[in-house]
Amino acid sequence: MSGVGKGVTAASIANILQSRGFKVTSIKIDPYVNVDAGTMNPTEHGEVFVLNDGMECDQDMGNYERFLNKDIPGANYMTTGSIYQSIINKERSLEYNGRCVSVVPDVPLEIIEKINTAVKKNKAEIVIIEIGGTVGEYQNILFLEAVRMLKIRNHNDTLLVLVSYLPHIGADSEPKTKPTQHASRTLNSAGLQPDIIVARSTEEIDAKRKEKIAFNCGMKEEDIVSAPNAESIYEIPLNFEKNDMGEVICEKLKIKSRKKDFKEWKDFVDKIKKAKETVKIGIIGKYFSTGDFVLADSYISVIEAIKHSAYYHGKKPVIEWLNAEKYEGKDAEDDLKKLNEYDGIIVPGGFGDRGVEGKIAAIKYCRENRLPLLGICYGMQLMVVEFARHLAGLKGAHTTEVNPKTPYNVIDILPEQKEKIIKNDYGGSMRLGAYEAKVKKGTVAYSAYGQEKISERHRHRYEVNPDFIKQLEEKGIVFSGQSPSAKLMEIVELPESVHSFFVGAQFHPEFKSRPLDPHPLFLKLIEAAINKTAKQ
Repeated sequence: MSGVGKGVTAASIANILQSRGFKVTSIKIDPYVNVDAGTMNPTEHGEVFVLNDGMECDQDMGNYERFLNKDIPGANYMTTGSIYQSIINKERSLEYNGRCVSVVPDVPLEIIEKINTAVKKNKAEIVIIEIGGTVGEYQNILFLEAVRMLKIRNHNDTLLVLVSYLPHIGADSEPKTKPTQHASRTLNSAGLQPDIIVARSTEEIDAKRKEKIAFNCGMKEEDIVSAPNAESIYEIPLNFEKNDMGEVICEKLKIKSRKKDFKEWKDFVDKIKKAKETVKIGIIGKYFSTGDFVLADSYISVIEAIKHSAYYHGKKPVIEWLNAEKYEGKDAEDDLKKLNEYDGIIVPGGFGDRGVEGKIAAIKYCRENRLPLLGICYGMQLMVVEFARHLAGLKGAHTTEVNPKTPYNVIDILPEQKEKIIKNDYGGSMRLGAYEAKVKKGTVAYSAYGQEKISERHRHRYEVNPDFIKQLEEKGIVFSGQSPSAKLMEIVELPESVHSFFVGAQFHPEFKSRPLDPHPLFLKLIEAAINKTAKQ
């Protein structure tokens, strides 16, 4: 089922095998007909993650990068839409030599070709492939057929892992294995037999449950891996190793571990467990609600980046969702004052006009009350809007994304984007991927990075309008990071003499934060947040 933990399971297996000395990469297959994740709604699909090469993909790709501590190329992500697009392009250019192109075997063969291309590009010895969705879904049939073909071609080199949930009915009841038995048999109907079953449950499953699953699914008991809830997802590889999962995988693939080094990872997990003092961070956004429930997946990379930096500083992060709309209007004063309860605030990326005035009001409050603030992408743009309105005397200043007729378009669309908008060319058409920037010495940003040249990942259409830069700078704002040509403003801030931490980034720093390598801007935010608490 959705959200059972396939992504972190795949990432953890990759982590385990990498720790044993193998060159590992990870691939995500999404069953959607969307060509990529760029046009998907965050409240339905979760965060859109961006890779260095600009590929807009599923949030699980972020988990892979975080668990492997390395960049992954766009070749490692595919969807039903991208597969069909590739096949149609080949057919149109006569690459099939005029023969009839069939759904089977040509679609599964294209999937296998994409997998092999990713393996070569990454120079990988082992590839972990996650198929999104659930067993038995119609839209997954062709991907499962590709796995069946792989199994036939490379029987000893292909391993199939089924992640299945064992529900509890009643507080004191045992975890029920019947849904897992059915899931395994549904997989059998596609011509596939799992080699390993990862049994997800709230608690560690016992030997009796393992025996029952193994007997009913035609497997050995050691092939059933217990996956109980963990306090942190970063504990999962260590939990798997308690079940000797690495040994089981190596034995089935007939390979020998070259080493077994979990030291850095264990040290990080130890920091998580030892952290007792808290640092409280509020995230002001709009992608939080799905019906009556909160959807944290919309900002998963931001959340993880906060955790990485908080644990680095020996603190336990307390993260709360703050709906931007409650800071709008005349009656918002009391809610704005409650922002003082937080050690730091983040205004993350987003699109559209919903909650914008609430975000601007919150930014103004953070600026005036010296509350540490990090603005990301749209958040950075709104920091510029707030500064223009209240300190630069540009009444009615706005972004043309929200108000095309604003008298002071301090944030405007990138020139090359205007034609694309007219043509309704939205998919994969933003400023995407990694771009270099130059950081000014003597600024807050420079104290965070400790270097002039940086490279960060982008996902946006709008920029600070160069026509207003001089006017804004004269009023005290500092554009501390700029593109190499100095035409695009990448980082905005107030000097430390004015504010402890008031920094906005046009890029998405969260995409490059890793457990073993936290992002400099998040580290600096948490440092300022800790100092705020210490002064109280």
